[in-house]
Amino acid sequence: MSNHKLGILVGGGPAPGINGVISAATIEAINLGWEVIGIMDGFKHLARGTDIQTMPLTIDEVSRIHFRGGSILRTSRENPTKDPGKMQNVINSLSILGINRLITIGGEDTIFSSSMVEKEMQGKIHVAHVPKTIDNDLPLPNNLSTFGYQTARHFGVEIVMNLMEDAFTTNRWYFVIAMGRKAGHLALGIGKAAGATLTIIGEEFTSKNISIGQISDILEGAIIKRRAMGKDQGVAILAEGLVERFDPKELEGLEDAERDEYGHIRLSEVDLGKIIKDEVKKRLEKRGIKITIVDKNIGYELRCASPIPFDAEYTRNLGHGAIKFLTEGKTGAVISMPGGVLIPIYFKDLMDPKTGRTAVRYVDIKTEAYEVARAYMIRLNKQDFSNPEQLKLLAKTAKTTPEEFKKQFESAI
Repeated sequence: MSNHKLGILVGGGPAPGINGVISAATIEAINLGWEVIGIMDGFKHLARGTDIQTMPLTIDEVSRIHFRGGSILRTSRENPTKDPGKMQNVINSLSILGINRLITIGGEDTIFSSSMVEKEMQGKIHVAHVPKTIDNDLPLPNNLSTFGYQTARHFGVEIVMNLMEDAFTTNRWYFVIAMGRKAGHLALGIGKAAGATLTIIGEEFTSKNISIGQISDILEGAIIKRRAMGKDQGVAILAEGLVERFDPKELEGLEDAERDEYGHIRLSEVDLGKIIKDEVKKRLEKRGIKITIVDKNIGYELRCASPIPFDAEYTRNLGHGAIKFLTEGKTGAVISMPGGVLIPIYFKDLMDPKTGRTAVRYVDIKTEAYEVARAYMIRLNKQDFSNPEQLKLLAKTAKTTPEEFKKQFESAI
């Protein structure tokens, strides 16, 4: 029998497939003779150093949980690295529990916390991290998706397809805000697969800051173009990360926005869909165009969905891979399996040397994949302005002159 005691914990937001990792890792570890315990609520209780909550994990308890969404160990966003006292509590708690092998499951914040635990323990605990996020923004090799993304996209597409049918039936527009704190992978993946009218992501803008006016120009232009085609409906997907690119000064006039102790607006609390909807409706009403626009946020509906077969299989590979990595006496790496081959990415190789944080993987707008996405969107493009007849039709629909239309919208392509 081995004297290894494995702890498993989950940090950050939920993602479909967490239970698959827990299941695979637990079964493989027990078959090796290891004791396995689940640590509840991520680093939350460990960081507080009191009332440490754990549950023993057995094969019988985990053998079928890979079908389930959510996390049997729950999760939290507790970040012990912000407080030396909390980090010391984590070290002490893990020592009290007798854990010498640790698997963490989470995104960039949990990766950083795991790397700090591994560093502080100085070899007393070997750590493997399994990356997860529906945002798909971790820099895995070969453009490998993070687990949970494919399932989130799958169910996101189902929601958007229903909204597209509703838009057609009722002659209205939907502005759908898709999760994605930094990158636009989920928004673009949903929009492209569903065939939404258009998708807007932060990566398509070259300037550091994006204005509400820029986003509104794109959407207003798309609505006018659709009307010129004889259609009064559509679905636009917007990545929620767009709001982080807004100039904070532009949002100061929002009376109902939540603010911090210094009076600054909390960008994460800005209702992007409502802001853009209200602006576009106001613009269209000035043109004498009456249209119904509904804003809709999607993301929380996707995070705890039951994993599709892709993620069910993928997470089994990752859970087994984490144990294999640890049995080889290794530590301090993110587990990745491009092409089904275990390739650990060591923490030191994943962190940005300037920031000490995990680099963000953004949508590469120079690829053919993005080119295809744009080719099938209905939004203003260069041909709309180079073709005099098309420009005249668009201007007539917008109830303005071709010159004025070009002046306002040419920069929105």
